[in-house]
Amino acid sequence: MGLDATAYAAASAPQENTDSVVSGSEENRGVAVIGGGVLGMYLAYKLRNEGKEVTIFEAASHSGGLASGDEIGSYTWDRFYHVILMSDLNTRGLLEDLGIADKLNWGTTRTGFFVGGELYSMSDTLEFLRFPPLSLIDKLRLGATIFFAARIRNWRRLEKVLAVDWLTRWSGKRVVEKIWMPLLRCKLGDNARTASAAFIWSTIARMYAARRSGIKKEMFGYVEGGYDVILRALQERLDEIGVKTVFNARVGGIVDSSDGATVNWNESEARNFDDVVLTVPTPVVAKMCGQMPDAEVERLNGVTYQGIACASLLLKKPLGPYYVTNITDDWVPFTGVIEMTALVDRENFGGNALVYLPCYLTQEDDFWNKTDDEIEELFVSTLDRMYPEFERSDVLVFKVARARNVLAVSTLNYSETYLPPVRTSLGHVFTVNSAQIANGTLNVNETLGIADTKFAELMEHLHDASPGQTKSQELSE
Repeated sequence: MGLDATAYAAASAPQENTDSVVSGSEENRGVAVIGGGVLGMYLAYKLRNEGKEVTIFEAASHSGGLASGDEIGSYTWDRFYHVILMSDLNTRGLLEDLGIADKLNWGTTRTGFFVGGELYSMSDTLEFLRFPPLSLIDKLRLGATIFFAARIRNWRRLEKVLAVDWLTRWSGKRVVEKIWMPLLRCKLGDNARTASAAFIWSTIARMYAARRSGIKKEMFGYVEGGYDVILRALQERLDEIGVKTVFNARVGGIVDSSDGATVNWNESEARNFDDVVLTVPTPVVAKMCGQMPDAEVERLNGVTYQGIACASLLLKKPLGPYYVTNITDDWVPFTGVIEMTALVDRENFGGNALVYLPCYLTQEDDFWNKTDDEIEELFVSTLDRMYPEFERSDVLVFKVARARNVLAVSTLNYSETYLPPVRTSLGHVFTVNSAQIANGTLNVNETLGIADTKFAELMEHLHDASPGQTKSQELSE
């Protein structure tokens, strides 16, 4: 059985982490990290290990952000689906640091495709060769595209061309319609046609790296209890090393000055810090930092963000044998079927099956206006059409989770035009966020990688306890 989310929230209550935080007009120097998701937590961990005093401000009542758990009936698992690949060395390294690597389990999975109202397996080379929707020439071109993309090293030139155009050039229109567009839609929804080729390149590279072992199969991993266990361990470590965490803290503004920056939250609270690091989405950065010039705000707001509405279903029996089922048919309202219990032992859920139905959305999509009941009726009726053995009475729990700013889409010339730098125009305000993933899709491993990649640059510019002096200035004196 999974861990209880209520107990998690209670264990993460702000009173346990904020006793030593000074309020009012007194100063609480050090570094403020805005955002208590995986990125903010990991960044705070690294900063504290370098001797910095760190305070995290998190709007929710618990840490974790998009990786946080949720109650699904009487069980707790990830609010949005997550999986660990063999090649996810950043994630695996964190598990080692936290002493929970022994909780990581591995398993092989199968992949399905729903094409023309039919469900096909495409989990190995033989099934790929038999795949009816593609001709032999189509399959050869698809294989050549993957082989070629996995060997590209200069990804920046791929930012100059749309993914759809690049894939059509290499794989042909039929393969794009039957394979690539469904895969793009599974992560981007309608933004699939605005993403650059750098996005699909990074996806291919990640999956190809995961299959470089001798077995040449997809080995997916999960931690017993889901990401909730990882987040608990990381939060406990932060508490142990002296990182302060303020939950239920809605930051309304950051005010930069000559000797630091002030964090204002919950309308009436304010504290001063040497520096502030924002790990929140770029539109939120722009909203919080009212002193930024118009050009900087325009660049931050220009990032195209992908949103998601994701249903979690607890079912009496599985839908099928596939961990992921990619969908090509336009009438299906969700962009894929993720059967978590094709990987995770069903005993974790009392013998039931856990299924995720994600729907990736643009910011303007009317789907955001649908109620949970409307989504349930739409999704369940669709499953009824897709799976002959499915019955509505199989649904024990149906929950919907929504997130507006999930993934910064790698659009044309993204790294030159929109990618936010670590340094802002404000002397004591910095950004380290997932929008700095220039050529990839959002996952925990990539998020940890951004923290590692940007950390040296961040440390070079952070100020010490002496007002107005950066590390680089200190070294030059």
